[in-house]
Amino acid sequence: MKTLILRVGLLSAIFFLFFSATVSAAPALDDSQIDRIVAVVNDDVITYGELQDRIQLVLGQIEKQGMERPPQDVLEKQVLERLISDRLQLQLAAQTGLRVDDAQLDKTIERIADQNKLTPEEFRDALAQGGMDFRKFREDIRNEIIIARLRDREVDGRINVTEAEIDDLLTSQAARGEIRDEFDLSHILIRTPEESSPEELQPLRAKAEEALKLLREGEDFSQVSARFSDAPNALEGGALGWKNDSQIPKLFIDALAKLQPGQVTDIIRSPNGFHILKLNNRRGGASPMIVQQTSARHILIKPSEIVTDDDAQRRLLDLKERIENGGDFAELARQYSEDDGSAAKGGELGWVNPGDTVPEFEKTMNALQPGQLSDPVRTPFGWHLIQVIGRRDQDMSKEAVRLKARQEIRARKSDEAFQDWLRELRDRAYVEYRLEDKY
Repeated sequence: MKTLILRVGLLSAIFFLFFSATVSAAPALDDSQIDRIVAVVNDDVITYGELQDRIQLVLGQIEKQGMERPPQDVLEKQVLERLISDRLQLQLAAQTGLRVDDAQLDKTIERIADQNKLTPEEFRDALAQGGMDFRKFREDIRNEIIIARLRDREVDGRINVTEAEIDDLLTSQAARGEIRDEFDLSHILIRTPEESSPEELQPLRAKAEEALKLLREGEDFSQVSARFSDAPNALEGGALGWKNDSQIPKLFIDALAKLQPGQVTDIIRSPNGFHILKLNNRRGGASPMIVQQTSARHILIKPSEIVTDDDAQRRLLDLKERIENGGDFAELARQYSEDDGSAAKGGELGWVNPGDTVPEFEKTMNALQPGQLSDPVRTPFGWHLIQVIGRRDQDMSKEAVRLKARQEIRARKSDEAFQDWLRELRDRAYVEYRLEDKY
C-alpha cells in the first residue's frame, strides 16, 4: 500500500509544473484544419486541432524555461509521437476497466489549486485567464492519473527487488570503497530500429554527429535536444535530473568519468540508438538521517458503483463509534477493511516514515496523539479511519542505505521495463501517420 500511496502523491508535483507553464496564444484554425486527421491509432484518430492544443501547452513550458522554439515540423513530430503514446495507453486502460471517478478527480484538482495557493474558484478563473478550458484541463488531469496508474499496474507493479540484489549492490559499493556520486544529466537519443542494417544506421549516425557538432560549437543543449532527440523529454531540453551510478548504464558511467560539469560526451552507441550526454553537475551521495516514525493502523472503505462516498463515510463513522465504545480495532479492521495489504494484520501499517503516505493521510495521521482515532478522511484510495499507536525517533542509518539501494535498483528496472513495455504496446498497435497530408 505504501508504494501506491506515495506514487499517486508525486503526481501533484507534476501537475503543478503543468499548470505553471504559460499557455501561448493558439493560431486561429478553421473547421477543416481542426478536424483534419493527423494520425490513426487503432480504431481512434488524432486531429490537427488536438495536436495544436498540445503544442500550445508544450510551447508554454518551453517559453517558461527560456528555451528557443524548435522548428514547427520538429515540434509537430515530437508532440504527435507523445500523443500517440498517450492514446495507446488510454486505449489499453479503457479496455481493461481502469478509470478515475469524478470524486477522486475533484480531490486531485483541489490539491493542484492548493499547491498554487488558490481556492478552487480562483484556480478555475486563473485557467480561464490563461486561455485554458476548465473542462478540457479536468479531462487532461484524469488522463494523467489513468496513465500513471496504468504504468504502476503494467510495469512498476511487476518489478521485484530482492534482498540479494540489494546485498550485491551494497557489497560492490563497499568493495570499491567509493563515496557514491550523483550526476545531473541531460540526454539526447537518436533512436535506431532493432536489427538495423548498416545502410539504415548511416543517416542516423550522421544525425547524431550533426547534433554533437552543434553542441561542440556552443549551441544550447536544450535547443539541440528539441531539434534532434527522439527521447520522450526532448522538448523539455532532455533533462534527466539527478541520477546515481546504479541508475545509469555502465557505458554512460565510463563516458561521464572524464567529464567536467558543462561538458558533453562523445556519441555513445547502445542497443537503443546513439546517445549524447551532458554533465550539468556532480555531487556526493546523501547522508542518512534520523527520522520520526509513526506506528499507525487504519480501516479502508473504497467507494464503488454500489458504495457511494456518503455510504463509505457513514460506515466508518459507525465503526469509529463501536471502537470508542470498546470495540476491538484490529478485529473490525480484519472484518471490514478493504486494504488487502493490512486488513489481515488488523489494519497495521507498521512504522511509517515521513512521505510514505499520500498527503491527506499523512496530514491527518500527524495531527493525532497516540491512541487517538481520526474522523473518516478521504484519499485517492477511498475513506480511512486512522489510529496512531505510537511514535519514535529512529536512527535510519542502515535502513536508509538499504532503502536508497532498493530505490536505485527499482528506478533502473522501472525505466528499462517501461520503455520495453511502450515499445511492445506500439508494436501491437496499428498506427497510420497523416501529418504530411494536406487538404
